[in-house]
Amino acid sequence: MKISLVTVTYNAEEFLERCINSVMCQTYSELEYIIIDGKSSDCTLNIINKFQNKIDQVITEADLGIYDAMNKGIKMATGDVVGILNADDFFATEDVVQIIANSFKNSKTDIIYGDLNYVERYNTDKIVRKWVSKEYHKKALNWGWMPAHPTFYARRELFEKLGYYNLNYGTAADYELMLRFMYKFNCTATYIKKVFVNMRVGGVSNITLKSRIKASLKDLKAMKANGVEFPLIALCLKPIRKIVQFV
Repeated sequence: MKISLVTVTYNAEEFLERCINSVMCQTYSELEYIIIDGKSSDCTLNIINKFQNKIDQVITEADLGIYDAMNKGIKMATGDVVGILNADDFFATEDVVQIIANSFKNSKTDIIYGDLNYVERYNTDKIVRKWVSKEYHKKALNWGWMPAHPTFYARRELFEKLGYYNLNYGTAADYELMLRFMYKFNCTATYIKKVFVNMRVGGVSNITLKSRIKASLKDLKAMKANGVEFPLIALCLKPIRKIVQFV
């Protein structure tokens, strides 16, 4: 079983090498690695070129944002399963992809997801928050639950049948896609109780109050579009659920 992994970059020189190294260190051999660059103007391409013999596909061209770039990478993928690793993030251990592949091989599940650690931006040994997920129950999505997108791996055929990231949802495009797959179309999902990814703190949708409100409105739009039963309640509960991540 081949796993395709997509990393999107744009002026990502600060942390990209750690990200790529964490991919190169994975013990699973049937791994296809794709990098989609949005015409970076810093040293991002120099870093990518250092690993050119180990990266399967690289394109650098203007895009319409991170989710447009993700879609490009997914459409280029030839693996049975596709996942995303952000340029600021890195795998928590060397066996993450092996465990994901084994789980897909041993089941008929459509989706696999796991746990996530938020770490300090410059001191990645310090964990700020722990996103510990739980077994999947569709009804939980009505109450603001969601898996951590950086740990979300899906069979490639789902994207082909059910669609890619919808750019109309802004920073909620990943949330909308997970709702579409898991809630609207009832794809099966399996939780693995393991930290897949270490994610540096500092996200686009959380920079200011204005951006947070804008992101929440996009979340609400995604809930309504995919038939979530209690969208306003889910919208209120979604940030509240994150409180336990600090405990």
